[in-house]
Amino acid sequence: MSLGPLMIDLEGTSISIEERELLHHPLVGGVILFTRNYVDPAQLTELVAGIHAERSPPLLVAVDQEGGRVQRFRDGFSRLPAARQIGHAFDLNPKEGLELARRLGWLMAAELRSHGVDISFAPVVDLDYGVNEAIGARAFHRRPDVVGQLTVSYTHGMRDAGMAATAKHFPGHGAVIADSHLTLPVDRRELVDMADDLAPYRRLIANGLAAVMVAHVLFPAVDAAPASLSSRWIRDVLRGELRFQGVVFADDLSMGGAAAAYGDIVTRAQQALAAGCDMLPICNNRASVIALLDGLNVEPDPTSRLRLVRLHGRDGVSREALTALPEWTRSQELLARFAAAPALKLEPGKS
Repeated sequence: MSLGPLMIDLEGTSISIEERELLHHPLVGGVILFTRNYVDPAQLTELVAGIHAERSPPLLVAVDQEGGRVQRFRDGFSRLPAARQIGHAFDLNPKEGLELARRLGWLMAAELRSHGVDISFAPVVDLDYGVNEAIGARAFHRRPDVVGQLTVSYTHGMRDAGMAATAKHFPGHGAVIADSHLTLPVDRRELVDMADDLAPYRRLIANGLAAVMVAHVLFPAVDAAPASLSSRWIRDVLRGELRFQGVVFADDLSMGGAAAAYGDIVTRAQQALAAGCDMLPICNNRASVIALLDGLNVEPDPTSRLRLVRLHGRDGVSREALTALPEWTRSQELLARFAAAPALKLEPGKS
């Protein structure tokens, strides 16, 4: 059975009988985990192995493990700093900042891979304009050239650990005030005025970026549909102008920004797939998952399914083997030095 275009969530720390049936539906291709699904490293390993065992090829298992306030697994995992702190380290010493980005990308990915998790939805590529609280410290920097350098280093670290990177939130979520979790943000800039936001994506794509997550943000000067549902943004700009060939995720279709944009959940999903998305996360709304499994009628896209299979993690080792690696020791030492160093005090958006 090939991987379907829906990524769903679980309610608890193990797979229920009902959820096992959902995971076998041909429209399902992945599972996204949250803090509620985590007890400790041993339980996580068992849960992920169970998810993978349900299907062949295995379902993709994903999580948001950026660092800072967006880190779903904490106890038993390294406490990762927010991306903005890495940007501050770059301001103090660019070489050390780039090394820190690569080491932390490796550490984040290596820890997840030691438990079988395929992908973390990272890094955030939004520019730190200092206006959007939902992004805030999740952004590396205000300057696009610095964001490009740091995110390339970070994704190279992830790749070294056996994990594909997912850059988000295309084409940019940092310049709007509204939070797309709650409502649909509107960015009134023309496409020509978004060169800075797109610059890091150009650099990442040139370095083999595997996946992109598209934002629920409306750019009325570019298209009447929000980016996540827009063929103009996905097929013309991302795949056409930027020549991206990897996987396109929509942001969570249950978010307020998507719900405010375009009809019911089935209509939204159809629009997103028609616009060029490969996979659609639906989180924290089991009723929407059921509605999609009952009502979504789409033809399988062989190219899309092949792209999804390529996102499976590789080269994972056990936690015991991981902690014995020299790379682990060096990464922990660097993380400890970084945590002990005095913070660089800069106003948001002024870094």
